[in-house]
Amino acid sequence: MKYLKSGNKYVVRIDKGEEVVYQIQKICIDNNITAGCITGLGGTNRVVVGLLDTTHNEYVSKQFIGSFEISSLMGNISKMNNEMYLHINIVISDENMNSFGGHLNQCYISSTCEIIIDAIDLEINRRYDQEIGLNLYEF
Repeated sequence: MKYLKSGNKYVVRIDKGEEVVYQIQKICIDNNITAGCITGLGGTNRVVVGLLDTTHNEYVSKQFIGSFEISSLMGNISKMNNEMYLHINIVISDENMNSFGGHLNQCYISSTCEIIIDAIDLEINRRYDQEIGLNLYEF
């Protein structure tokens, strides 16, 4: 992974074989980024996505292995329990242009991944909401 910084923006290249969530966490920790937005695209050959089944209040995940385009990677950076908290969603598409997406758990790069992190000069915290079953922004 390599990156350049300009003001509050980080231009990131994640390389083949590297895991996306880990690399974003590393940049945030190394640069003390406590809030921000993430956008990106690239290629992957192994990704795990999930979603909250709101009917049963249960988190489910699925692994995709193969050749996929990262059509959209979007997320945000905040804190929960004094720890960095990433909330990232991803949309991938296969060779038939079928798309799949959800909350990003893991994503290994097969070619390259280009990401922009826009750091925000705030500290945004989260708290778990028992009724909804999610970690929500706390204002």
